[in-house]
Amino acid sequence: MNYTAYGLTIQSVLSLPELLTLDSTIDSPADVQIRLGSVDRYVLNDGRQLGPFLWASQEALSLEVASVARFLIRNGREIVIEPAPGIDDDSVRVFLLGSAFGALLFQRGLLVLHGNAIRIGDQCMVCVGDSGAGKSTLAAGFMQRGYEILADDVVPVDGECRALPGFPRIKLWQDTADHLQIDTIALRRIRPELEKFNYPLFHQFANEALPVRWVYILGSHRHPETLFEPARGMQRFQPLHDNTYRVRFLDGMALKGNHLQLCGRLAGRIHLARVTRPEQGFELDSLIDRILADISDNP
Repeated sequence: MNYTAYGLTIQSVLSLPELLTLDSTIDSPADVQIRLGSVDRYVLNDGRQLGPFLWASQEALSLEVASVARFLIRNGREIVIEPAPGIDDDSVRVFLLGSAFGALLFQRGLLVLHGNAIRIGDQCMVCVGDSGAGKSTLAAGFMQRGYEILADDVVPVDGECRALPGFPRIKLWQDTADHLQIDTIALRRIRPELEKFNYPLFHQFANEALPVRWVYILGSHRHPETLFEPARGMQRFQPLHDNTYRVRFLDGMALKGNHLQLCGRLAGRIHLARVTRPEQGFELDSLIDRILADISDNP
């Protein structure tokens, strides 16, 4: 099947229902090939081990997810998958569309942020933060207000500081869906054993590259108030580096120089602020209002 995401044409032997499909009669070569095959983690030329299940060289990255699959990502053009015996396709897709695609996008020379991108007029806002900070909850709240979502979890930014569109879904935990009064009965779980669901965006997917103008770093604290702390000048650089998706993938692929250059370029063009919300009892609508007010004050 042929698909598209991040401005790329993708040919995959594994079904990818999260992605937009392309006409199967397209004759031009795909930008990315996804196939099944044997993945030997030790065959990387001049590669080195970065972790217990991670190996990298200048041309490739090999990732093993225990009891799920091994992935080999090469030259920003190919992903080879060796699934574990008996594993379901949904579990393979979770890591394919996350870590494997993150590595591929690095190899294609992009800055990859760990967050969500939301269209605001003709530009976009990116919300980043640690797992559990509330990125997906915030994106779903903006969606319920009629805003379009550009990317979820993996946000690639090109050399012109534009966020590239991912695929038309966001991932929601059950408690987030309950908070937003979203019925999950008809939604597909991202993995059979997880209370986390694929929520299709339909007409609220922004399928075009948009300039990144605002970046908000989400966090929480035990105080009752929400704090906004804008970053000035080069204070914007380090947060972009710290919120890069799977930043250790850059080690061994000779991509650190390009990554630092992209972080510096983006830092010079954005308004960036830390948003620290209460751990308990924060109001989503109030937080969205505060962010929109800050955007209005920093067009």
